[in-house]
Amino acid sequence: MAIEKKGMSAYEAERERTVEENKRKMEALNLRHLSAAVAPKTPSPMKHKRRRIIEAATPVPSPPRRSRRLAHIPEVKYADACAEVGEDSERVGRWSPRRRSGSIYLAGGGGGPISMKARMEAASKAEELESQLDPEFPSFMKRMLHSHVVRGFWLGLPSHFCDTYLPKNDCTITLVDEKDEEFESKYLAYKKGLSGGWAGFALDHVIRDGDSTVFQLIKPTTFKVHIIRAAVGDDDNEEME
Repeated sequence: MAIEKKGMSAYEAERERTVEENKRKMEALNLRHLSAAVAPKTPSPMKHKRRRIIEAATPVPSPPRRSRRLAHIPEVKYADACAEVGEDSERVGRWSPRRRSGSIYLAGGGGGPISMKARMEAASKAEELESQLDPEFPSFMKRMLHSHVVRGFWLGLPSHFCDTYLPKNDCTITLVDEKDEEFESKYLAYKKGLSGGWAGFALDHVIRDGDSTVFQLIKPTTFKVHIIRAAVGDDDNEEME
C-alpha cells in the first residue's frame, strides 16, 4: 500500500492507491507481454497509388447534324454569303453583321427621325380621339416606344385597366384595325401585356416609335385599335430650345 505523501488530500491519496492497485492487477494478468506479442514487429508500408495517365483523345470530325425537314435543302455557305453581302455593301456603306434587314425591323425603322414636337402632337390627337369615343366601351391611350415596335415587340398595358376589364388568366386578345381586319395576339395576365401576335400587328400596320394608339375594348377580349401617326421630319431645334 502506497504511503500518503505529506500535504496530499484524502481524494489524491485514494487516487494514488487506486492507480497502484490497477498496476498490480495488470502485472498479474501479464497484459503488457501479451499485447507486445500480438502487435506486429514492423509496421506495414503504405501502399502508393499509381497515378492513371490518361492520354488526350483526338477528336474525330463528324458531319454536322441537320433536321430531317431540311435534308433536301442545299447547305448554306455562310462565308460565301457574307462575302457577297460585303461586296454589295461597298456601294451603300459599310456593312455590319449586327445590322439586320427585313420586315422584322420595318416598324419604327424608316421614314426619318420623329421630333419630340411630333410625338407630343400625336399623343395630343390620340387623347382627343379617346375623349370622343363612346364611354360605354373602356379605352386607353398608349404612346409607342422603341421596345413596342422595333425590338422586343412587348406591349405592356395599363395595370389598372387590366385589373378592371381584362381576364385574370392568359388568353387570346383580338386586335381590330380601322378596316375591321382582325389580328390575334397573346395576352399574358401575370405580366399584363401583349406578347405573341402583337409584332405581326405592329409590322403589318408599320407602327413607328413616336406614334400613338388608342385601344378601345369593344368586347371582353377584343380591342379596336386606332393609330395616330406622328409627323416625320427633322428635329425642331427652335422647339427644343
